[in-house]
Amino acid sequence: MDTNATDTEKAGLQPGPLRGLLVLDLSHALAGPQAAMMLGDLGARVIKVEAPRGDETRGWGPPFARPARPDAAEESTYFLSCNRNKESVTADLKSDQGRELVERLIRRADVLVENFRPGVLTRLGLGSERLHELNPSLVVLSISGFGHDGPHGDRPGYDQIAQGEAGLMSLTGEPGDPTRTGVPIADLLAGIFGVCAVLAALIERQATRRGQTVRTSLLSALVGIHSFQGTRWTVAGQVPAATGNQHPAIAPYGLFHCADADIQLAAGSQNLWRALAAVTGLDPDEPHYATNADRVRNRHLLEADLEKRLTQDPADTWLERLAAAGVPAGRIRTLDEVYRWEQTHQQGLLVEVDHATLGRITLPGPPWHFDHQAPTQHTAPPTLGQHDQPVRAWLDRLDRHAPTAVPVPTTQAQGATR
Repeated sequence: MDTNATDTEKAGLQPGPLRGLLVLDLSHALAGPQAAMMLGDLGARVIKVEAPRGDETRGWGPPFARPARPDAAEESTYFLSCNRNKESVTADLKSDQGRELVERLIRRADVLVENFRPGVLTRLGLGSERLHELNPSLVVLSISGFGHDGPHGDRPGYDQIAQGEAGLMSLTGEPGDPTRTGVPIADLLAGIFGVCAVLAALIERQATRRGQTVRTSLLSALVGIHSFQGTRWTVAGQVPAATGNQHPAIAPYGLFHCADADIQLAAGSQNLWRALAAVTGLDPDEPHYATNADRVRNRHLLEADLEKRLTQDPADTWLERLAAAGVPAGRIRTLDEVYRWEQTHQQGLLVEVDHATLGRITLPGPPWHFDHQAPTQHTAPPTLGQHDQPVRAWLDRLDRHAPTAVPVPTTQAQGATR
């Protein structure tokens, strides 16, 4: 790391595959911020531009975290969940001054992330043509609720509405009781899929030297993970329905009651079924249970037979027996138990950061490791406008002493330059 760099520039020098790339985060709420945070986790420098009032998630609570200083504002734990490894600057995009700052950042950026409703950026003078006029090699990630065109393209994107419209709630929960997932899965998946597309566009840019706009949506993210439930309809003509905590295509596979608690087990193959039957005293060749298809058709009978046996002993006893037999099984943990679990800590899934007003805090961290990379020193989610002065000073210095943008790394191909 360059020891002569300012604190704000050091954010772009963290270890990681995207070290040296600049991401401009114009997004708000969750889908876009999640994508930008992931790019920051991968080593990119991320500058988040917020309206003077701040990202709306700063007000989503309770719960709020109380600051260590009495003069500082409370921080929303929701905002803290999706904005680590970022710098915050404020700008009113409806003002000339705000647009001027953003355009200066666009000229320097490699990636821009936005999740405004379709057409909003164009009305603000920052449509796709203008963005690539300012910076031909810019990769733009644009996330919407239901897609950027079509009869529903102008609808706002809210996670639970998308879960219902995309069919996910019809598959979740008990039969006849559509249920949302416990996390905003549409937002999160749209961010994750958006990052996949951005990385592909960055690779292509090395050959073409040109950027492009990649688009995804909450709707497309959820349809994209329908998996075998989707092909049940498109190929087999069956309309899938909720099956509670039991797998719709494998049995036994799901939640079961023991004497004192619930466990989950998964007999995902014929050998595992035989191992489970041996442990529980069931007949693996009983005609109703002989094949997986038989077990799925007779799942209610099978579940009742299993629970007659499982409810005779405590969960810990059954987990030990199942582990000895090689049958996959596990507990149902609450989040406090997950974050106290030694496996969670061993995998480095929690990170500690120093927040400007909250002090030392713990956050859920990125879900990956790189064998030949030094551990990333994560930075805390920023307070509103925390980096207004240093980012502007950095831009001023670059404008005085450097060209408008850093050339894109080239391969054998030739193309436009920034």
